[in-house]
Amino acid sequence: MTLAFSPKLLTNFATYYVNVSLPVARLCYRVIEPADYRLEISSTNWLAHHQKQYEFYFKASVPAQSNVWTSSPRGTVVLLHGYGLAQFSMLPWALRLAQDGWCCVLVDLRGHGESTGRQIYFGIKETGDLSQLLDALARDKKLAEPVAAVGESYGAALALRWKTVEPRVHSVVAIAPYASLSNAVLNICHEYAGWLPKAAIKSGLKKLPSVLQIPASEFDTTTVLSRKPVTALFVAGGEDKITPVKDVEQLRALALPESEIIVVPDATHEALTYYFAALAPSVLTWLAGEK
Repeated sequence: MTLAFSPKLLTNFATYYVNVSLPVARLCYRVIEPADYRLEISSTNWLAHHQKQYEFYFKASVPAQSNVWTSSPRGTVVLLHGYGLAQFSMLPWALRLAQDGWCCVLVDLRGHGESTGRQIYFGIKETGDLSQLLDALARDKKLAEPVAAVGESYGAALALRWKTVEPRVHSVVAIAPYASLSNAVLNICHEYAGWLPKAAIKSGLKKLPSVLQIPASEFDTTTVLSRKPVTALFVAGGEDKITPVKDVEQLRALALPESEIIVVPDATHEALTYYFAALAPSVLTWLAGEK
């Protein structure tokens, strides 16, 4: 899959940092204010070696022209990227949501991008990071309420977890969240690193709780939602081999009854986030509370 947009697009927005603890880290973030970015989105797909390939093209005008929301945002959306990625992967959503009136916050999660952190905690510690980010935004008068979280994959699981402990988070959109961390890791290895011995991967997963000093069950999103169900919009890809539809449906079943699920039939795990034609109307409606 290829994301095509100018590398300078992200750097047109000021970079900010906030120190968080515990444990100590320095998060890098950017704020995308509501405006008319004239966002253009197009996509193509093709088969190569019997595998689907995707290219998503985004074009925007920066600096943008003010719109009706610039001086009075609908609220704030914190966008959470997937494992191994960074702010840039959620920039298209930030621009799309900002056009519709939302003040969007792009953040490099701990241990990713320009943020520091010697290790990640698969969401257990990162919820505190994000709440401290909200505190910093509030102090700087950059936080418009209500607050929403939109995440993909690892970021989606984190968004769900964050909502269970942060009362300021009003709504969540979870795109391809994993139900079981170990299953997701094994699926990733099967799809992209089939040469790795499965026994070695399982051994590493078995050691993870003791390394991070976190109970094994706490890594799973099913544990989080079983303990405290929340309302969320879930998104699944029909051809997702990493977090299959059945896994996302399992999470939807654990969530509160007002939750909803969207299944995009031909979307893979990597491409699902950028199916704007299929997702944007429902996501915008969900964030606006107009179900």
